[in-house]
Amino acid sequence: MNIDRGFLNVMILSWGFMLVFAAFQTMGNIEKTVLSSIKTDDENFTGEAYTSLAIIYAVFSICNWLAPSYISVTGPRVAILTGACCYVLFIASFFWPNAGLLYSMSGVVGIGAAFIWTGHGQYLTENSDVDTMSRNAGLFWAIFQSSQFAGNLLVFFVFDTDKIDATQRRTVFSVLTGLSLIGALVLVFLRRPPQKSSLGEAEGVSSADKELQLPEPVREKPLVAAWQALVDALKLFLTPRMLILSLTFIYTGLELTFYSGVYSNSIGFTKAMGDQRKRLLGLSGIFIGVGEVVGGAVFGILASKVCRNCGGSPVVLTGLVVHLFAFISIFLNLPNNASLGETSDTDHVMSSPILAMAGSLALGFGDACYNTQIYSLLGVLFAKESAPAFALFKFCQSVAAAVSFSYSTSAGLHIQLLVLLVTIILGTIAFCYVERTVKKSKNESQPEIDPSLVEPTSGED
Repeated sequence: MNIDRGFLNVMILSWGFMLVFAAFQTMGNIEKTVLSSIKTDDENFTGEAYTSLAIIYAVFSICNWLAPSYISVTGPRVAILTGACCYVLFIASFFWPNAGLLYSMSGVVGIGAAFIWTGHGQYLTENSDVDTMSRNAGLFWAIFQSSQFAGNLLVFFVFDTDKIDATQRRTVFSVLTGLSLIGALVLVFLRRPPQKSSLGEAEGVSSADKELQLPEPVREKPLVAAWQALVDALKLFLTPRMLILSLTFIYTGLELTFYSGVYSNSIGFTKAMGDQRKRLLGLSGIFIGVGEVVGGAVFGILASKVCRNCGGSPVVLTGLVVHLFAFISIFLNLPNNASLGETSDTDHVMSSPILAMAGSLALGFGDACYNTQIYSLLGVLFAKESAPAFALFKFCQSVAAAVSFSYSTSAGLHIQLLVLLVTIILGTIAFCYVERTVKKSKNESQPEIDPSLVEPTSGED
């Protein structure tokens, strides 16, 4: 029985990420609430969740410039495993509540994030071709985002009181640390990708030639390779298409901050949600995960069949509409100061857990729309430069996330929604424009090909 080696690698990558981020995303989802409960028990503890998250993404953004150099020396598999170990250390550090340790481990996981995500982008591209890139990106995203279920389901059942105590915290920390460790062990089984070209149609290579065997590149000395990778990343960042796409990347970073660290905690801080509002932290994360998985499945795995000829723009426009619904519902449902701490205020309508969960579902679904199409576009458009391309994506995203977490310490919910509204419009226009120019240039590069002359025989001229 022949198993597609590239597909098997994508599956191992997806399930390893799912386990690691089942722990990390749940921790990010509840960190503000958990640290507030620690402060209640220990007046000497001064750790701040939004500061921790801002450090993570600030370090992440800086290290994204160095990640391609690291990967050029170690390869993507080592980079992915290194990053996973950093996540394990970060989550385990919560057993010892200390502001210095919290912020130090936040820096460590920021470094690990740059390695794991840039390595993931290159490894996913190496195990895909122009026909399977969209499928693999969607498959990865759907499995990866199912991570929202396990950890948040645990939170839903454990945080069953109005006040979170030390026993509840230890239970959650133990399970999350175990999940991240198992995920790191799964990633040990990643294997070399199949030897085939990653060139795609966007570079003028026909579908028949997409698996053309290429000679191995000449191996440079580690320091030379590292320096060249940094230079290539800088050059790529200054290209017109990448600069325009950076607007889309920035929006994904801002909304990542909002759904992963601000929104669910805002629900838990709103007293009008009832005595069981802390359990809604976990339930919100679950609904975000449902939206992510459904979006990844519909617009990633099935994209090649559902909208093969129309590209990613309709999917991104769908994400725009869904996120606009989410922003409006959140504006109506939650008070402005809900993101800052416990509040008895109510907003334009009586706070409703059902409407809050609808907002969570919409946030997850819309996020999947944007991310699956960004992965697919980058994998095809920058197939030969996948490591720096994905590093630059994560650089822009993490800079935006760091800035967003910084102003989240003082900005109300409504100001944050206004920022998201402006950037989603700019980001959507940028993505659609770049995709349209790519299609136009591809069509102009092959204007007079007679279909009757294309023979599905050997892939040779």
